[in-house]
Formats: sequence, C-alpha cells, structure tokens
Amino acid sequence: MARQLRLNLGRETPPSFGDFELGPSNATAVDAVLAYPRWPGGCLALIGPQGVGKSHIAQAWARRAEAARTDPESPDLAAAAGRPVLLEDVDRGFSAEGLFHLINLAGRAGGGLLLTARTRPATWQTDLPDLRSRLNALPVAEIAPPDDAVLEGVLRRFFRNRNIRPPEEVYPYLLARMNRSIPDAEEIVRRLDEAGDAGFRPVTRVLARQILEDAQQLDL
Repeated sequence: MARQLRLNLGRETPPSFGDFELGPSNATAVDAVLAYPRWPGGCLALIGPQGVGKSHIAQAWARRAEAARTDPESPDLAAAAGRPVLLEDVDRGFSAEGLFHLINLAGRAGGGLLLTARTRPATWQTDLPDLRSRLNALPVAEIAPPDDAVLEGVLRRFFRNRNIRPPEEVYPYLLARMNRSIPDAEEIVRRLDEAGDAGFRPVTRVLARQILEDAQQLDL
C-alpha cells in the first residue's frame, strides 16, 4: 500500500465559540457564559474537571467581551475597573482582598467577572467573612466530562487539522476505550499521526488499538 502523505496544515487560532464542540455535557454551561452581561451581580464561576474545555470557553468569552485577564493571586484592580475581567484557575490560589474587590467591581456599569476552577466557589478557603458570603452566593455553570458527541467532534477536528481521514470505524472504537478528556483526545490523534508516519501506515482501527495498548502500558 502506498504511503498516505499527510501535511499538518493546521494553524494556531485564538479560541472561539465557533470552534468549540457542543454536547449535553457542556451546552448549558456555554449558554450561561453567553448570557453575559446578564449574569447576577455581574459574576459567573465556570467549573469542571481538567480537560473539559473551561479555558477554551473562558478565553473565547474574554475575546468577545474584550475582557482584561489578570492573576488571581495578584490582580490588577486598576485594569479591572469599568470592564469585564477573566480569572482562571482560581481554586489554585487567590488574593482574598483582591477577589473581594473584583467581585464588587463586577456589579458596576461595564463590569463583569468570569472565574474558572475545578471546584465550586463555596469550597474555596478564605478567612475573609465578606468574601466567604460572596463566594457562597456566586452563580455557577458546571461542565461535565465530555460526552460522546463532544469527544467525537474534537477527534474529527484534531484529525482534520492533521489532514488525516481515518475509516469511520475508528471513531466508535476510540470512544469506547479512551479517557474522557479533550487533551487525551488530542494526544491520541498526535500519537496516531506519528505512528502512521513512522511506520508508513494508514490510521486504522488496528493502529488505534496499538496506540491505546501502548498508552495503557505507560500508565501501569
């Protein structure tokens, strides 16, 4: 069989809502983000486990809203005044006083605050009573681990970005056996691409089985 020539024609493009795969696991959360600026108090916490697309959605929102991006542990309050703000990975550490002021600023004209985290704001640790009450009251949009519709969509996009068109049987085979995360889907496609090029082999179900078995051995 002749080798299938594959050229990686993908270009790095800023995250957008148009290239985000929607499914039952994330549609409600995306709708909540798109409801800006009608968030209660101007704030929304976007939560979910690693690898579900929180950062993609948040950065797409930040581009659309022309939001300032600042560090949760040392936020730039002057840059946040009168405009929307994005804080990512807030549960990994934050300035209590800084976050308290950002939440207050979000409710003013032109403001807004989108926070991303793996856990709910009510579980974030703080000794500042006023912040505690605000965190408990923050509206939350939660993304679940990707469902089959989302994972198949991202697999197809990652294959397309590498100019690979695998047989249709590859998709249900991968979906039944892969880890449920978008980064894992991207890694599987990368390994399939590299293995196919190295062995002059097309991307098939047989190669997919080999890649998944190799990945399982690495995890042992």
